[in-house]
Amino acid sequence: MIEQPAACRIHVEALDQTFQPQAEHWAERLGLPLRVDDGEFALQVGDQGLQLQQLGPDAPGPVRVDFVEGGAAHRRLYGGGSGQMIAKAVGIAQGVRPRVLDATAGLGKDAFVLASLGCEMSLIERQPLIGALLEDGLARGAEDFEVAPIVARMRLLKGNSIEVMSNWEGEPPQVIYLDPMFPHREKTALVKKEMRLFRPLVGDDPDAPALLAAALALATHRVVVKRPRKAPCIEGPKPSHALDGKSSRYDIYPKKALKP
Repeated sequence: MIEQPAACRIHVEALDQTFQPQAEHWAERLGLPLRVDDGEFALQVGDQGLQLQQLGPDAPGPVRVDFVEGGAAHRRLYGGGSGQMIAKAVGIAQGVRPRVLDATAGLGKDAFVLASLGCEMSLIERQPLIGALLEDGLARGAEDFEVAPIVARMRLLKGNSIEVMSNWEGEPPQVIYLDPMFPHREKTALVKKEMRLFRPLVGDDPDAPALLAAALALATHRVVVKRPRKAPCIEGPKPSHALDGKSSRYDIYPKKALKP
């Protein structure tokens, strides 16, 4: 069951009676009530899948995971391929497609980019609501002819990332990618909408140093941490170098060279 702070009341609702069985399914899985009158957030089920909607007169639009259309499709088709900074950060090169664990998966955008470039991805999301959105997006992506081979390379794990990494079973990831929550200052409407929705549910990541330590203990080749460009490094070991973009940067913690 999801713990609901007094200031963050969440319920599940069907946008059409046709989707009532799915709404009941998600309500039972997540331990959330069906539609109530005083909710602040609604996990809605409709013809576009699962979406999270903040309620109230000034609320932004809903957030859902969509790997088939919108921004994910545009980036897949026109995003720059292996020349993208995130690709360079995780070590993608000719003949090199590392196994990557995204331990702070969120809506899966970065993991989808890496999977579209050929990386085998594991994703961990600890917030159950966001994990539900991600699970739904992966399921719908698997039904699309072009996207299905990409999401087939994305394995979703749920739970606390530090615990999952500390108790990892099987072959360890070569690269671990971290994007801890940080007070974002980007001006785009999309970031504002997602942050307005998620910050009351997720908050910041005060355990980021422990997250980094667990990642460094598990990854065989490198750890990559995405940060706002002017933000300090995570407390702990210092990165060997960073790749800087316009609004963010990638701190690189190498352990061993990636080879074809």
